[in-house]
Amino acid sequence: MQLEELFKHPQALPAVPKIVHELIDSFNNEEVSIDEVARKIAADPVLSARLLRLGNSAYYHVSRSIGTVSDAVAMLGFVTVRTLVISSGLTGGYKSMPGMDLGRFWRYSLHTAGTARWLAKASHQNIDLCFTVGLMHAIGQLVMHAGMPEPMLHLDRLASPLDSRRLDMERTSFGYTFADVGAELARQWKFPAPFSDAIKHFPTPLNHEPFDGVAGVIHIAAWRARAEHNDLNADEMAATIPAAVCAKLGLNADTLMSEMPPLNELCEGLEALLG
Repeated sequence: MQLEELFKHPQALPAVPKIVHELIDSFNNEEVSIDEVARKIAADPVLSARLLRLGNSAYYHVSRSIGTVSDAVAMLGFVTVRTLVISSGLTGGYKSMPGMDLGRFWRYSLHTAGTARWLAKASHQNIDLCFTVGLMHAIGQLVMHAGMPEPMLHLDRLASPLDSRRLDMERTSFGYTFADVGAELARQWKFPAPFSDAIKHFPTPLNHEPFDGVAGVIHIAAWRARAEHNDLNADEMAATIPAAVCAKLGLNADTLMSEMPPLNELCEGLEALLG
């Protein structure tokens, strides 16, 4: 199936609430009314409940409890609230998926997002952008499973969606990868160009000039999340760490291995995104 055909398939695209699309549009609208956005989020009971759970979770360490969407905007900031609501909307976009463990997929994506946030701080990249792209970077897998389940299930039998060989196998089989599909989804939904560029380039960030720091962060974060989900030990991790990408971001690979907190600590509280 060609990429254009995939996006015409009625089952392929996630169903997300209208407010999520409006928040995506707000990236391109400098005159967005934050009060109006807060009212619309508050009118969606599922998204607002998740936002309040997240705002009060260990992840954000707020000084007092957040009771309303307006409190969340005041204490976390509009950019962070937008990031969380878009992320929450995306995680609920598919209710079931043939052959895929959605819980495992989104836990892996959350681990990538939480790790990307830590790496973004350490390498002076845009923290909210890295978090959102980290959460979205593999969503093309879901689009492909929903739009062409049989070819994807065949591929799943050869290599799991979290296998490091997966991108090469998809390119060989289809002529494109889940990163290409995720980038196209971001483009069609009118995310700003840095989102789609980072998703497209994260598998091989050193192959693109100028170097995209966000893509580099996602590359390392996805490696770290895969290592966790594939139960790599410390020696296996040390042998596979993307040292050249770390160097490009000004990060010391050895220091990264010793200083980055464990993933359960980095992502504590983020499970609220999954409802």
